[in-house]
Amino acid sequence: MNPLDATRALMDGLGSEANVCMKCGSRSIGLCAPLDVAALDDMSGESERHALEPRDAIFHQGDPARHIYTLTEGTARLTRVLPDGRQAVIGFRFAGDILGFTPDKEHAVGAEMLTKGTVCRLDRRRLEHLFRRYPVLERRFLDLCVKELAASQDHILALGRFSAEERVAGFIISLVEAQERRGRVGPVFDLPATRADIGEFLGLTLETVSRAISAFRKRGWIRLHGHSGIEITDRPALMGLGSGEGVHAA
Repeated sequence: MNPLDATRALMDGLGSEANVCMKCGSRSIGLCAPLDVAALDDMSGESERHALEPRDAIFHQGDPARHIYTLTEGTARLTRVLPDGRQAVIGFRFAGDILGFTPDKEHAVGAEMLTKGTVCRLDRRRLEHLFRRYPVLERRFLDLCVKELAASQDHILALGRFSAEERVAGFIISLVEAQERRGRVGPVFDLPATRADIGEFLGLTLETVSRAISAFRKRGWIRLHGHSGIEITDRPALMGLGSGEGVHAA
């Protein structure tokens, strides 16, 4: 059974729709940010909330693209399976991000949770109806799409021009900044992606990612906390490298 269907009943006792929505990631930084209380309640009434565990699929590559998803809590990754069976990590998503929007009839990528989290699932036809009812919602949606396009362009530049260490530094900074925009205060931040995931996303081997992280630690730029925590101890140095300045680049 799809975990989205299996967990729907678990979310029914969360309380009033509006109260739940006021606390979710989308309210502060995502699609629902510009909505007033009445519009927010309307949006919530059209959505289905689902709790997910790590590695639960939000949707699979090839599934019918009938819904749009907002990640309201947690971290997810986007993957694509190549014709020869290899899997590539092509992106990471955080609280407030939209997943699953495509003009095609099927999802060209898959999405799965890296951490515990929740998603709101909304039928595409209902979303289009809400766009007509609330033009500010459609403008917000377009703004988020433009930001995602800009981030994709930056990623393509990094893959084509940046060294291995520059790519890893830029990824760490982007991960920390994503959490800060969502209200996370350091000094320790989550690093939910494995080094293999990071390598697939950055076009690097697991060993290369490990060497870069070890180099940053030896230089005193970062400090690792367990398997999934990271502290940036020299942010200017890491940001300079991650922006392509070339300092200490491999």
